[in-house]
Amino acid sequence: MRIGLIRMRYTPYGGAEVFLDRFMEEIVRQGHKVDLFTTGWESRDGVTIHKVRAFGPSFLRPIFFAMNVEKKLREVRPDVVLSFERLHCLDVYRAGDGCHREWLALRARSQPWWRRMMLAFSPIQMTHLFLEEEMFKSARLKKVVANSRMVKDDIIRHYGLPEDKICVIYNGIDLARYPAIDADKRRGIRESMGIPPGVFVVLFVGSGFERKGLMTLIRAIGLLKEKGDIRLVVVGKGRQGPYLREAARLGLAGRVTFAGPVKDAAEFYRAADIFALPSMYEPFSNSCLEAMALGLPVVTTASNGASEIITDGVNGGVIADPFDAPSLAGKIALFLDPDVQRAASAGARGEASKHTMKKNAAEFLKVIEDAVRDLSFNL
Repeated sequence: MRIGLIRMRYTPYGGAEVFLDRFMEEIVRQGHKVDLFTTGWESRDGVTIHKVRAFGPSFLRPIFFAMNVEKKLREVRPDVVLSFERLHCLDVYRAGDGCHREWLALRARSQPWWRRMMLAFSPIQMTHLFLEEEMFKSARLKKVVANSRMVKDDIIRHYGLPEDKICVIYNGIDLARYPAIDADKRRGIRESMGIPPGVFVVLFVGSGFERKGLMTLIRAIGLLKEKGDIRLVVVGKGRQGPYLREAARLGLAGRVTFAGPVKDAAEFYRAADIFALPSMYEPFSNSCLEAMALGLPVVTTASNGASEIITDGVNGGVIADPFDAPSLAGKIALFLDPDVQRAASAGARGEASKHTMKKNAAEFLKVIEDAVRDLSFNL
């Protein structure tokens, strides 16, 4: 089968791009031909990359990309089109970026009135909403793949799609990329990072610090500073100033470290004791699944689709309100007990093993094959 995939741009630190790279590897391994339509992507074995122009001011680029990718699709004519972007020339849409209308509604709740006004009339936000609405109205769209029940419910609530038009396929992970290590190797990694013995390390991985709740996490660490030597390591891209100032205000100077963006955070996961991501909105965080694969208990929010695979006390913890620092501190504090942390570590690895990339690709291919049959039936 010849499968057309669409993703506008490549960001080496983006969760959707990491997922798409792994998905392409898996379906190429299974013998399918893959065409990727994008403004730019690193070359991949077995993948034909078609460059698509997207020019003009930033708020118009998604529209020009949608127009130009439609022309390319008419030339290449894949059997089925799976898009990771909001546009109307597609057969299957993977809602890996979630429901934009829901994200804007959630974001507005935490903003002062003047920022809510700016958000409501932002040209780029209006473009995303226009493309999202047009896509969900498209007669060509056969199936939507949400990566969590949360995203499925958001789309139904905002756009009224029939429930049977949306299926849920959780993100997958290649466990071979995340092998377990013994205590000696872990100790060596921590020593190389300058982490003294006995320090409890909380890890945060993600770019877009505001949306992913870094300020709430720093405040939670501040509430725990009397409970031992607890340190926060932040991996990702974003403005550090406001967060370092808050850390200093809370007496956490030297306890919060920014490592910057990295392409592979595996060594940071191996050095940590727990992973925390109190996101305001997260369709399904890949970093949570990566952390679990390496045996880290995960503490996150109900606004993260990955919370659907987390059981309180068994492999992590979930809080309802992404701004509730005391609740977050309470969940983290549970894992300061070494016995609880060890048991949850095994639980996290066990849960991650249920969500392999191979299983994910098989479920996706079933959706794609059904869409191809539907297209053939309607010719």
